[in-house]
Amino acid sequence: MKPYKTILFLGDGMADEPIAELNNRTPLQAANTPNMDKIAAKGRSGTFLSLPDGFPTSSDVANMSVLGGDLATELCGRGPLEAASQGIVLEPNQIAFRMNITSVDDQGILRDFSGGHISQEDAEETIALLNRELGSEKVRFAPGVSYRNLLILTGDEFSADISYHKPDDNHGVLVAERLPQAKGDGSEVTAALLCDLISKAAEVLRGRQANGIWPWSGGRTGNLHSVSERYGLKAAVISAVDVIKGLGCCMGLDVINVPGATGYIDTNYEGKADAAVKALENYDFIYVHVEAMDEVSHAQDLKLKLQALEDFDSRIVGRVMQSAGENVAFCVLPDHPVPLATGKHTRTPVPVAVWQPGVEPDSIQSYDELSAQTGALGYLKGSDLMDLLLR
Repeated sequence: MKPYKTILFLGDGMADEPIAELNNRTPLQAANTPNMDKIAAKGRSGTFLSLPDGFPTSSDVANMSVLGGDLATELCGRGPLEAASQGIVLEPNQIAFRMNITSVDDQGILRDFSGGHISQEDAEETIALLNRELGSEKVRFAPGVSYRNLLILTGDEFSADISYHKPDDNHGVLVAERLPQAKGDGSEVTAALLCDLISKAAEVLRGRQANGIWPWSGGRTGNLHSVSERYGLKAAVISAVDVIKGLGCCMGLDVINVPGATGYIDTNYEGKADAAVKALENYDFIYVHVEAMDEVSHAQDLKLKLQALEDFDSRIVGRVMQSAGENVAFCVLPDHPVPLATGKHTRTPVPVAVWQPGVEPDSIQSYDELSAQTGALGYLKGSDLMDLLLR
């Protein structure tokens, strides 16, 4: 274990591409982010490949990459991770799917992958209604955070070998053109049931703004390595969303819950920052995840992305750095880009900056996508980043 503690700031979907409206700068270049710039100026920069070819472009994959997971052997699907976050123990004959509550127009076109950012109260009422109308011994709907919920199938006849599409990549597309499909022999029953549930849920929820369901990224309980055991330390994760908390649970990080953490631009930034500083008393590595940038990027809202970046920098990164003390290392990066031009995740390597006590800085002075490409850390992938931080 290194002689100092480490805080990693993960700004979900923070990276972007040059935008004409910003004089061909990226939002990170245009926003006022003095604290992330300080990490770059005091430390070393580089890029990290979080979404390699051959794997879904989803946040479970990207964050597992950041934490040094072996995607080829450890990736289990988003559903089981979110189930773990909720304390749901899956039996061997159970498969958990992540299930968005969505908004679909009269022509069957997906208009909002978040059901209009459905409130927690409305989401829980919706899940209860779906259980009453469509639930059974084999089918159960479980509430999560806002639009992020679960569908759990119980039975030996079900398979996780399903081809699916990410809802946040398919705005403006006919739902009927993006239905789950069987990948191989033995998964036809599951694909047929999922399609049937999507159709029936549309009838159950007819007349509501949040009037559809989109099950995806299903799987069984996986076998992930423990970060704490690999590096011989105590680790914690702070996040609002189940997929990150579940990933932490499965990878040996204790989950620190923060009241008012919403997974959106109205999250309790100060509460998360203060929880991270408090965690330094008991933990060697703290993973602070903020979802807001991802959400507003999917909405293709430039004004809110700039606001979210500046809030993240001042209300999370700056607040933590001011209170954390001297013997602490800092790392900042996104899990993946979400360019405003498309509102979709891309596989472009993300910028990373690392400031470690006693380590000579490179010449980079600002934190952004272009500057990081010439930093001393070079091109990182796999477990490179976690080994750099913790080994």
